Amino acid sequence: MRLRKPVLFLLLVTVLSPIVLYTHTLATYFASSSSRNEFDEEVSTFTLGGEIRPLNVLPQESDTILKEPLGIVYSENSSLSLLNGSDGKSNENARKARQLAEDFLENETANASTRGSEKGNVENPIRQVTLEGHVTRQENEVLVKPESNGATGSTSRANAREIKHASDSSILNVPSGGRAASRGRPVRNNPKSQNDQVVPPDTLIHQLKDQLIRGRVYLSLSATRNNAHFIRELRLRMKEVQRALGDATKDSDLSRNAYEKLKAMEQTLTKGKQIQDDCAAYVKKLRAMLHSTEEQLRVHKKQTLFLTQLTAKTLPKGLHCLPLRLTTEYFMLNPSQQHFPNQEKLEDPNLYHYAIFSDNILAAAVVVNSTVIHLKDSSSHVFHIVTDKLNFAAMRMWFLANPPKNATIDVQNVEDFTWLNSSYSPVLKQLSSPSMIDYYFKARRANSDPNMKFRNPKYLSIMNHLRFYMPEIFPKLNKVLFLDDDVVVQKDLTPLWSVNLKGKVIGVVETCGESFHRFDRYLNFSNPLISKKFNPRACGWAFGMNIFDLNQWRRQNITEVYHTWQNLNHDRQLWKLGTLPPGLITFWNYTYALDRSWHVLGLGYNPGVSQKDIAQAAVIHYNGNLKPWLEISIPKFRNYWSKFIDYDQMYLRECNINSLSDS
Repeated sequence: MRLRKPVLFLLLVTVLSPIVLYTHTLATYFASSSSRNEFDEEVSTFTLGGEIRPLNVLPQESDTILKEPLGIVYSENSSLSLLNGSDGKSNENARKARQLAEDFLENETANASTRGSEKGNVENPIRQVTLEGHVTRQENEVLVKPESNGATGSTSRANAREIKHASDSSILNVPSGGRAASRGRPVRNNPKSQNDQVVPPDTLIHQLKDQLIRGRVYLSLSATRNNAHFIRELRLRMKEVQRALGDATKDSDLSRNAYEKLKAMEQTLTKGKQIQDDCAAYVKKLRAMLHSTEEQLRVHKKQTLFLTQLTAKTLPKGLHCLPLRLTTEYFMLNPSQQHFPNQEKLEDPNLYHYAIFSDNILAAAVVVNSTVIHLKDSSSHVFHIVTDKLNFAAMRMWFLANPPKNATIDVQNVEDFTWLNSSYSPVLKQLSSPSMIDYYFKARRANSDPNMKFRNPKYLSIMNHLRFYMPEIFPKLNKVLFLDDDVVVQKDLTPLWSVNLKGKVIGVVETCGESFHRFDRYLNFSNPLISKKFNPRACGWAFGMNIFDLNQWRRQNITEVYHTWQNLNHDRQLWKLGTLPPGLITFWNYTYALDRSWHVLGLGYNPGVSQKDIAQAAVIHYNGNLKPWLEISIPKFRNYWSKFIDYDQMYLRECNINSLSDS
């Protein structure tokens, strides 16, 4: 009996002490600063066996939002006070019970966090996909307001609103200012930290256009085409989207209801997806549309090329009127009035001489005016203009009526060069051959020559080849600066005569880049005559602004080299027509590279020429078909040319020639 009492007492202590400990801990919990609501929320999310068993009596909180573990789980002092007077065995049992309670609560808290995050990711994939790509467009910092712990139903409603807003934003792919993971603290949204995603500009424009493409697909698919009600609705939505787009090129140009039209169209397209859910048919139709669009683009490009070439070859009405009007005035002058002053300077090698070969009066006038206006002393500069018989009188009359300040000018007729005939010049013989004339003027299909630019009749003119006869045209001069008639001078060119060409014949600005404007672009390297002599990767250069050392030209007999290669190319197997390919060959190893700022090209075909390069250039060149005197010229480059023409001049007004910059 004495033995049973201690055993019974020990049994009671072992069984009752955890109960007393737990109940006292709860009492302490309620006595702490935490509210009863916190206890309710903790119990309502209590888990058992890895499963969430919600207590339906209490309002539920979203399991994706977890509360931080409470700082006080039990009161150590109070629990120890209950066990005072107990033996060591009871104290040990109490410590074990307390340790088990701590481990249990820690494990459950960790498990709940893991299950909550996993369940949040699984149950709401739309929100996950939508919010992951958000990049805040208007704000770099988003302040997330903390939610009240006492609002039992506010969390669910806030999540519902957030998901709805995110789904609406997914149509537009614009940021909705999603919630931050850490609550109650300002969160800085760093675009680089969000997978380096950046919202592209004018997103709404692109998505409206994409919707139109998707709509055209559904209009042509059999499953959706047979649904009359859907087709009517789709056509209506497409018209609304087209009206919303209008002529807009960026999002800011769109009407205010563009977003509503986009959402309505998206809903209609969703119906079409439900009707026609065969992805293979959808992809097949898209590929067919892509192929058709590419074919249309190819045809339009070819038509554009043909029309551009035709426009480039066509003389505007005003420029056709001008030489007629000037020619009439010229022959009304007395013979004594038809001569230019200072003719004794024409052969003075100590002066600065320019060569301009042109049949375009306005173009030649711009070259002379833009050059003279930048000279410090124009009296020592001489301009030699060579033109054809048709424009000879008109060209002389223009410069007689508009003399270039103190500079000397002379206009010559190419027909007066009696030495330049077919027996001397191979190119002149070729240009007058029946096959060459037939190539240019016989009616044929436009696709007979893949490179349309070589069908321009300018290549048939000897004016284009006079640059290869500089020593013959100027027998008493030492240096000549050649200028094309489609250039504009922006700086004083006098320093070019002081450039040491180091024994070379011609000073050029090289135009080669990484893979273009090299020899293999202009010459036929499949021909052994070319491949054995030249390097296909050699850097090309451009005519337009070139300084010639005529003494060195004569020593190297460059004209004879030119004739030799022209004879070898009688059947056009070495290069096509034009002057640059024979120039690259003729002056091979005789070119001196000038600084690029002397000559900037591309204003006649490339809208992307840098404004900085133009500002720094001594000469800008409108090489290409988009000449500045044509309506097809690049608008932003017109003023560089037109500012050197006085459109109030009597002859221009009579021919109704106005600045294209003002039109």
